[in-house]
Amino acid sequence: MRHKIGYRKLNKTSEHRKALFKNMLNSLIKYEQIITTLPKAKELKPQIDKVITLGKKNVLNNKKKLFSKLQDKKSVKKVFDIFSQRYNKRNGGYSRVLKAGYRTGDDAPMAVIELVDRNLESKKIDKPKKTEGKEDKKELTPKVAKK
Repeated sequence: MRHKIGYRKLNKTSEHRKALFKNMLNSLIKYEQIITTLPKAKELKPQIDKVITLGKKNVLNNKKKLFSKLQDKKSVKKVFDIFSQRYNKRNGGYSRVLKAGYRTGDDAPMAVIELVDRNLESKKIDKPKKTEGKEDKKELTPKVAKK
C-alpha cells in the first residue's frame, strides 16, 4: 500500500525537482502549452491549477506568494492580468494532460500539457518571423591574419 506518499520524486533531488517545476511552470505560463513526459505533466497539473487559483484573487500577498514560487515578473503579471480574466467564471480545471505517444530515443511516454481555452498565438512568441528574400549569412570560417 502506498500510504503517505504525496508526489513523484522523478529520480531527482529536491532542489533539482523544485527548479524543474519552476521552469516548467514559467514555460507553461509563457507558451500555454508544453510537451514533456507523462509523469512530469501529471505532477505539474495540480501546481499550475494552484498558481492560477492564486492569481484569480488580486491581493498583494498572492502576488508575493506567486513571485516566490515562479521568480519571474512577466509570468506573475500574465497570471494576474490575463489568466485571472480568462478563468474568472471557471472553478478549477484550468489545464489538461493529453497523451502524445512515446519518445523515440528511450521510449518514454510523452504528454502535452496545455491550458484550457488557451491563446493559439502564444505558442509563436519566440519564433522569428520569416522575411522574404535572402538573409545575410555570416561567414563560418575564422579570419586569419595575413603576414
